Amino acid sequence: MQAVAVGSETREHDRELAELHRLGDRDAFAEVYREHAEAVYNLALRLSGDPFDAADLTQEVFLRVFRHLGGFRGGSSLRTWIYRVALNHCRSRLARRRPPARSLDDPDEPAACELADPSPGPEATALAEDAARRVAAALARLPLVFREAVVLRDLEGLAYEEIADVLGTRVGTVRSRIARGRDRLRREIEKEDVS
Repeated sequence: MQAVAVGSETREHDRELAELHRLGDRDAFAEVYREHAEAVYNLALRLSGDPFDAADLTQEVFLRVFRHLGGFRGGSSLRTWIYRVALNHCRSRLARRRPPARSLDDPDEPAACELADPSPGPEATALAEDAARRVAAALARLPLVFREAVVLRDLEGLAYEEIADVLGTRVGTVRSRIARGRDRLRREIEKEDVS
C-alpha cells in the first residue's frame, strides 16, 4: 500500500515540475536535469558505445525535454517519459550514422580505465576489467532491440512495465526481448571465450 502512495506523490511532483517549467520557472528544469541527467547519459553511453556521442546525445535529449516538458501530463512517471524521449532520440540519431560500433574497452578512451572498481587488488582489478570489456563488447554486438531491453532492465534497473512504456510495447514482448537478449549476450561472451 505504501508504494502506491509514494508513486502518486512522485507523479504529483512530476506534474508540478512540468507545470512550473511551463510557467517559466528555470529551477524546475534544473531539478529535472539533476534528477535524470546521469541516467540519460548512461543509457546513451550503453547504446552508442562512445562517451563523446553519449555526451552529445544527452545534451540533445535534454534540449528536447526542455522544449516539451510543459506538455508532460503525467500519464507515466517523468522518469519513464524521459527514458522514452532519450531512447527515441538515440534510436533516431544512431540509425542515421551507422559507423561500426566501438567497444567501451577502447584503450584510447579514458572511460575504459574507469569501468573497474579500483579498490580491489591488482589481480581482482585485472579480472574485473577483462570481464567488463568482454560484456561491453558483447553488448555492442547485440541487435539494437535486444540491447535496449537488456540495458533498460539489467543496467538501468527499470521494471518490466516501465520498459514496456518506454519502448511502446507489451510487457510480454519486453520479457521476450530481455530473455533473448540475455541469451544472445551469453552466447557472444562464450564465443569470445573460445576465441
